[in-house]
Amino acid sequence: MKKSFTIHDLPKSERPRERLQKFGAEALSAQELLAVILGRGIPGESVIVTAQRLLQTFGNVKAISEASFEELLKVPGIGRAKAAQIKAVFELAKRGEEEAIKFSQKPVQYSEDVIRIIANDLKNKKKEYFKIILLNSRNQVIDIANNILNVSIGSLNANIVHPREVFKEAIRASAASIILFHNHPSGDPEPSEDDLEITKNLIEAGRILGINVIDHIIIAKDRFISFKRKKLI
Repeated sequence: MKKSFTIHDLPKSERPRERLQKFGAEALSAQELLAVILGRGIPGESVIVTAQRLLQTFGNVKAISEASFEELLKVPGIGRAKAAQIKAVFELAKRGEEEAIKFSQKPVQYSEDVIRIIANDLKNKKKEYFKIILLNSRNQVIDIANNILNVSIGSLNANIVHPREVFKEAIRASAASIILFHNHPSGDPEPSEDDLEITKNLIEAGRILGINVIDHIIIAKDRFISFKRKKLI
C-alpha cells in the first residue's frame, strides 16, 4: 500500500511552522497559516491536505471565520478540538480588530498609544517595515479600515522612503498630521544616519504640504525610541 503524504515528507525548511519562524507569518499562504493553527493532520494525512480541504469546502478564509462549529465538524479531518482551535483564533482576531477601532476613536497624544497597537505587529519582523498613521486635526486616527499604512519593506534609505509615497495617502485623506514608525530587526532601536536623514527630509516635505510630522518611532524587539522624546523632532 502506498504511504500517504504527511508533513514529515516535506524538508524541514519547507514546513509551515518553520517557515513562519524564519520568514514571519505574512510570508505564509492561507493554507499554510491554517496548517499552523491546526497543528497536525489525521492518521495518514498531512495537515497541509486538511487545510486545503478547509479552503476548498468554504471557498475563502472569511467564510471559514464565519462557519459555525457544526459546519466545521462536517469537514473530514476536523474534529471537535480542531474546530475549537479555528473558532478561538478567529474570535481573537475579531476582538483585536474591535480594540483597534476603539483606539482609533481617541486622540493619539503619546508614543505609548502608538506602540500599543503596532509593537506586536512589528517587533518580530525579519525585514524593516516603514509605516505611517494618519491623524486629523483632533489627533484622531483617520480611516479605521486602513489606519496603519505600509510605505516600504526592506532596508531603509532615501530611495525607498520617498516623500511622495509617504504623503500621497495623507493628502488624499486630508490628514493634518502623521506619525512615522518602523522596526529594526537587529534589536537595536537607536536611529541610524539614514533614519535621521529620512526623518529630516519628511519633516521638511510636511512643512511645505502643511502636514505635521508628530513623531518617528523605531521599534526593536521589546524596546522603542521616540524621536520626539529624544528631541530629534
